[in-house]
Amino acid sequence: MKTALITGVNGMDGSHLADLLLTKGYKVWGMERRTSQRNRVNTSHLSNDDNFNFIDGDLTDQNSLLRALQKSDPDEVYNLAAQSFVGVSWDIPESTGDVNALGCLRILEAIREYNPKIKFYQACTSEMYGKMVENPANENTPFYPRSPYGVAKLYAYWITKNYRESYNMFACSGILFNHESERRGIEFVTRKITDGVARIHLGLADTISLGNLDSKRDWGYAPDYVEGMWKMLQQDQPEDFVLATGDDYSIRDFLDLAFDAIGIESWESYVVIDPRFYRPAEIDVLRGDYTKAKDILGWKPKVKLKEMVTKMVTNDLRILSGD
Repeated sequence: MKTALITGVNGMDGSHLADLLLTKGYKVWGMERRTSQRNRVNTSHLSNDDNFNFIDGDLTDQNSLLRALQKSDPDEVYNLAAQSFVGVSWDIPESTGDVNALGCLRILEAIREYNPKIKFYQACTSEMYGKMVENPANENTPFYPRSPYGVAKLYAYWITKNYRESYNMFACSGILFNHESERRGIEFVTRKITDGVARIHLGLADTISLGNLDSKRDWGYAPDYVEGMWKMLQQDQPEDFVLATGDDYSIRDFLDLAFDAIGIESWESYVVIDPRFYRPAEIDVLRGDYTKAKDILGWKPKVKLKEMVTKMVTNDLRILSGD
């Protein structure tokens, strides 16, 4: 039986990855910070699984990471923990760098010290491309991050590559374009939209406040993407891969699909533009080329955007209705 350690297990990706690995017969350790209030909404269904355990650890505390490795003794480590909200990274750039950049360095160093044979996956992001110089972007496209979040993730990408080449470690990065699911945090624009649409349908709200509606993103479904993460660590040699759909849609397109799920065709009167939600440095479009992942990993996205948005709206209706 293989053993995996997942940092950020209570997040969207972490919980979906735990589900996947458990179905594949893994023993899974989910790392979480020791706080007075632990958010286990996404992982509560795993509490009775004998092959799943929580473990304390913090990306800002090197010793806690080493202890987590010693206790879990994993074959694979998936570093999904992060300050993951791009907009907030301008407000807390130092903290974002400490967690997203140096946190990756700390766990790589802990692995090197404890057992450099452990396979390591680093969650990277299309935000590293930022002001795209090539569209769609692939593994060879130059980076141009436009946020403290993107800059911090770019450090994580390069330090992972550096440890791979310096210490012959199996360490790779997945450059994942936007992906969502029913477990996405409410502070993210996609979930804010589906939750808002559900509230409007149930008479609990009149409007949704949003920022830039014209930015375009390449959106996939999170359960598809965590399968790609797993596939990266099953290869003979470590390589970095882009996971994407190859299509881009605007926030307006996302609104079309979300309101369509409740039978509303014209949504303009339900959406309020609030300048507070504009970023200091906007990214107009992000679109990825997953050819390498398709050719080497045999990976491709399965769930289309319309199906994903409908799933998210339906789930929010269920939650708000108390079902």
